[in-house]
Order: sequence, then C-alpha cells, then structure tokens
Amino acid sequence: MAEEEHPFQLFGRFLKCMTQPERRLIFMGPPGSGKGTQAPAVKDEFCLCHLSTGDMLRAAVDAGSDWGKQAKSVMSSGGLVSDDIVVGIIKENLNQPACSKGFILDGFPRTVVQAEKLDQMLRESETQIDGVIEFGIDDNLLVKRITGRRIHPSSGRTYHTEFNPPKVADKDDVTGEPLIQRSDDNAETLKKRLSAFYSQTGPVIDYYKKKGLLTKVNGDAPQEKVFEDIMDNIA
Repeated sequence: MAEEEHPFQLFGRFLKCMTQPERRLIFMGPPGSGKGTQAPAVKDEFCLCHLSTGDMLRAAVDAGSDWGKQAKSVMSSGGLVSDDIVVGIIKENLNQPACSKGFILDGFPRTVVQAEKLDQMLRESETQIDGVIEFGIDDNLLVKRITGRRIHPSSGRTYHTEFNPPKVADKDDVTGEPLIQRSDDNAETLKKRLSAFYSQTGPVIDYYKKKGLLTKVNGDAPQEKVFEDIMDNIA
C-alpha cells in the first residue's frame, strides 16, 4: 500500500510546480529504449504530464469522448486511426490541469506529416515544442529489455525483471497492484516494430534536428546516467 505524503511534502511539491517554467517535450526511440522508464521521473521533476499515444487512445475510447468515439469506429472496422483524430485526442488531453506546466509526448509524432500537424495545433494555442530527446540503443539489447519488461497499467510505471525489478515480484512499488506484460513484448513482434520505427521516424528525427530541437542520449547507459543526461539538456 502506498504511503501518504505529509502535508508539508504536498505543499513543497505545490510550490515547486508553481515556480517551474513550462516545457513541451517529445521522447523518441525504438520500443524498449527507455522512454517509458525515464518519462515518469522527468514528469515528476518538472510537473509535466506524460502522454503516451496508445494509452491516450485507449482512455479516449473508454471515456466515450467525441474523439474517442471516432477512434473506436475506425479501430472496430480494422482501420488505422487518422492523424487528425490522434492530434485531436492530444489536444483534448492538453486541456487537463495535469498538463498546465507542459507535457512529454511518447509515441507521437511518428511521421513528418504528424509532426507538422502537431506544430500547427500548438501554434493555435501560441505554444511550441521546446525539446526532443532521442534515445539511441543497440538493437541486440532491446530484445532482452523488451521480453523482461513489466508495466503498471494505470500509472505507466515501467519495470524490468532483470534491470529494474520491483521490490516485490510482479507488484507495483507504489500501489502494490499487479504488473502486466504486454502481449506484443516478444522478440518476433519487436523485429517488426523496429523495422517500422526506423523507416518511419528517420525523417522525423531529421525534421527536429533541422529545427535545432534534437538531443540524443545513450539509452544503453545505466538509468541514473540517462536521467542525468536528459536533465542536462532540458533543465
């Protein structure tokens, strides 16, 4: 069971968040590169919200929002959810109080067209992307990382049976709730996902590099070192 924060801790967190500048970040990297591990820590450090495309789509469908209904209709017919629907769901999430200080986008954009649509949406609210973190990692290490990955569904906290095990096997450290292994976290599916990732996102990386927004971190490094490198580039 999670420990309750002392009122002074809550007040301290409130003051910290009040004084934080706004940050709008994108985390890019192949599945298993460490985005899901680092995002919650960076989110807490800067009082941001963590927006994962898959999680947002599922939540919108479950909530029955207008965008969620459109996404459900497309997915039920076996189609691919359009860029406009995904951007609409992102915009819907950005209006939430948790995103008042900014966000970390994880899993979007995956194409240059999506990046352009995201820029257009942010311009309408007179904001823009502040930084893009690319997680570089050796493909051979990804197989080991992916097959041992465990997820806490409601929070997005990520663990690994070998590299970052929970205090109690298969239980979330904070809530004690069960962890899950995603059905697509296997070697065969990973190879297909990697092929799609590199073919799609190469141009997106170039897009942000030309804008001077891209920073690459070594995803092979220990988690503490990766976090420090991210902090050095966005603090």
